[in-house]
Amino acid sequence: MKAILKHFPDLTPKQIQQFEQCMPLYMHWNEQINVISRKDIEHLYEHHILHSLAIAKVVPFKPQSKILDVGTGGGFPGIPLAILFPEVNFVLVDSIGKKIKVVKEVAAALGLTNVRAMQIRAEELEEKFDFIVSRAVTTLPEFMTWIRNKYSVKSFNYINNGLLYLKGGDIKDEIASVKGKAKIYNISDFFEEEFFQTKKVVYVKRF
Repeated sequence: MKAILKHFPDLTPKQIQQFEQCMPLYMHWNEQINVISRKDIEHLYEHHILHSLAIAKVVPFKPQSKILDVGTGGGFPGIPLAILFPEVNFVLVDSIGKKIKVVKEVAAALGLTNVRAMQIRAEELEEKFDFIVSRAVTTLPEFMTWIRNKYSVKSFNYINNGLLYLKGGDIKDEIASVKGKAKIYNISDFFEEEFFQTKKVVYVKRF
């Protein structure tokens, strides 16, 4: 929690309480349905929650924005972002039902009324969104095929509607496939913790 408070000092008491609840909730559900590696659960706040919140450093979503989290797994990056932006609407999807069960239970326990969780493939969704977020569920070129035609046409945030993709390592080849429409943000510019040295947020404008 110290890292969350250090980088996001303006949290409300309710948000602080919700973030504090995340550890016992994920510890409980991870024992039943493994959504976070057993070795990594102790690093929940840095490796999962703060990592998810890096997206907020690229674009602080305006109220009433609609965000799709594809391949959410246990709820990342969607759940931390939903805590941070209570007036933003989030739809979290995954093709694996037991993971969506965890997301629903965690969201309910946290009192997140701005979260909908669905077991569905992104390609099957008919809704439109301002931004799509995800945490490296596949290569960028393949991911782009899943989310075609899922964006709202009108943009009203600080940057144009598009994809915000959490990736690590060397991504030059993947970026080449999106024809110069990608911008890379090094998370180490926002968070100095060693874990983030090779981590990035890749923004691809809607096209």
